[in-house]
Parts: sequence; structure tokens; C-alpha cells
Amino acid sequence: MAGLPGAGKSAVAEDVAAALPAAILSVDPIEAAMWAAGVARSQPTGVAAYVVAEVLAGEQLAIGRPVVVDAVNAVEPARAQWRGLAARARVPLVFVEVYCGDPDEHRRRLESRRRSIPGFPEPTWESVLARRAAFADWSEPRLRLDSLDTRAANLATALAHLAQHRPDGRGRPTRSDDDQ
Repeated sequence: MAGLPGAGKSAVAEDVAAALPAAILSVDPIEAAMWAAGVARSQPTGVAAYVVAEVLAGEQLAIGRPVVVDAVNAVEPARAQWRGLAARARVPLVFVEVYCGDPDEHRRRLESRRRSIPGFPEPTWESVLARRAAFADWSEPRLRLDSLDTRAANLATALAHLAQHRPDGRGRPTRSDDDQ
């Protein structure tokens, strides 16, 4: 998953993970856990959270379980990290970018959301605008979903897209005996 904070990517990630079923890994709670464990916020905990998510995703992929990673993925190094993991695990990688097509609605959602991540501050609208300005262009195909569409419609679109990229056609990775 990819997209700006408050765009709706976590809702899509949760719906997709439940439907597959797949493990879901979100970098925000991982980063919050680091802070709770005493890692200083002045440390690069955002980058570290991506690394922890990558290791955990690799463990899930190793046992044949699909993984949904819920992260902004705004920069090329983050995306390259997932490409590298998929290549090492020999599984397909599908990027899904969630955006909100109405900036006023996006701001309203961001400013009114209350997630249950202890110690994790919600970003400001100004910080989201700065991230939008710095969001790297994509070098690979991705599915784009507008969170103004219904959750059911976005889930159906995402599952249909995933099925096109999975050998078994059900949105689940398969491995031949040669791959194990």
C-alpha cells in the first residue's frame, strides 16, 4: 500500500488483508513501539520501522503467507526495498496507491481521525501537503484507488487487480515444489 497520511490506505489495507487472508504490517505502530521501548524520536525510527516491516514481511512470505504492508512509500528507496524483498522471496509485488480525490475531504478525514496508536501523533495537514510535494514519481505500474469510492468498490477493484498478478488467480501467492 502507498499513499499520503489520511488518504484511506489503512482502510483498504485492512480490507484486502482480511479478504485474502494476509498478514498486515503497518509502519506507524512499529515506529510507535520503538518510541515506547525507549528509542529516541531523534533517531531514524521511520526508516527503522520500514526495515522491521521488511523483516517481518519476509518471515511471512517464507511460510507462504501473503503480506500487505501499510506504509506511505513516498520515496524510491522505500519502494526499492519492497521490490528487493519480493525478488528475494520470489513472489509477485503489487503496489496499490490510495489517494483522496477531494483535498477538502482528505483534510477533514486527517484532522478528525483518531487512531489507537499510543504515543503516535497524527500529522498536520501542512505536513501532508509537504509530503505530497515531495512524493516521488512512480517508476513501476500501480493500481490507484480513490478513497472517495466505497470501501466495497475499492476492495473489489484491489482483489481483481491482485488476482491478475497471482498464479492461482485468487490473490494468493503460489509456490511450486522447485521454489521451496
